[in-house]
Amino acid sequence: MDRRHFLVGGVALPLSLATVARAQQPIFIGDMHTHLFFFGPKSASSRPLGKAMVAGNATLVSWALVGDVPWLRLASGGFKQSGTPQSSQTVTWFHQELNRIKRHIAEQGLKIALSPSDIDRALNGERHVVLAVEGATFLDGGLGQLQSAYDLGIRQIQLVHYIRNPIGDFQTEPPEHNGLTELGRQVVAECNRLGILVDLAHCSPKAVADALAVSKVPVVWSHSSVTRGSAPNWLSPVWQARQLTLDGAKSITNAGGVIGLWALGNDVGRTVESYAGRLLELADWLGHDHVAFGTDMNALANPAIATFADLRRVVRLFEQRKLSEASIRKLAIENFAGALRNAFNARHA
Repeated sequence: MDRRHFLVGGVALPLSLATVARAQQPIFIGDMHTHLFFFGPKSASSRPLGKAMVAGNATLVSWALVGDVPWLRLASGGFKQSGTPQSSQTVTWFHQELNRIKRHIAEQGLKIALSPSDIDRALNGERHVVLAVEGATFLDGGLGQLQSAYDLGIRQIQLVHYIRNPIGDFQTEPPEHNGLTELGRQVVAECNRLGILVDLAHCSPKAVADALAVSKVPVVWSHSSVTRGSAPNWLSPVWQARQLTLDGAKSITNAGGVIGLWALGNDVGRTVESYAGRLLELADWLGHDHVAFGTDMNALANPAIATFADLRRVVRLFEQRKLSEASIRKLAIENFAGALRNAFNARHA
């Protein structure tokens, strides 16, 4: 039995036992991909994270620091690169933003998820934030930055985003690396070693294949959606270019991974009901063990899901549709929790 299959199997028993123990508890909410700060030094005072999590009964939220914001502009249909970072600028930005995020988390009295025991606490109702990076641009300083990021609390890393980088190709621009670079493959392996969850969102199909060939641990695609239509490409409208083909999604889930559904109105519809229906469709395609919330909250125009309270409404809709409690818990939080646990437990394995 290889290590990937061992890890996938190894998480099943603890989570199933935990599910039994929580049978009388509320169904808590997890979200694989959210934002609070995105462009510029916006204040969070008008939408504090702690209050938002309480309102939605959310206990496991991944807050993505956007690693390439200073070099992005909002163009027609989506984000485009507007400049090229100079040496050390990406690392400086990463540290500034991470410090700002951690200050807000502390002010809100929230915990940072750092270990398997923190995942257990989140599954039992204690609110935790997963520190994530969207676009590992800060690694242009070399692989050594990963250890530093881990030491600072980062536990989820999305390899690429919207700007050219030394790691790999992404969905919305023509490829230049033919997938992942050698550095990109090393990053995946090092994330496995450290216990950091690898997020393939935004990766080109070839980069996804390269990452899956390297990773010994199940990975996630934190946000977007899946299409059964023609294969998206970088010439498609941005939101369509960001979709996965069904075969591409299955390549991730067949390796034990999880796909997160975003709340982009152009894609999933603009209502809570349409989002719930799309998530169930995705679960039918990929299995109820491999789908999760990945809203991209606070980074989308006209979203179907704008708050964690909206996700609570999704759960209620699932209950009204007589979906089993076990399936609801998986979709709401346990699949994301399991992916994190797999990554955390792999540290130095």
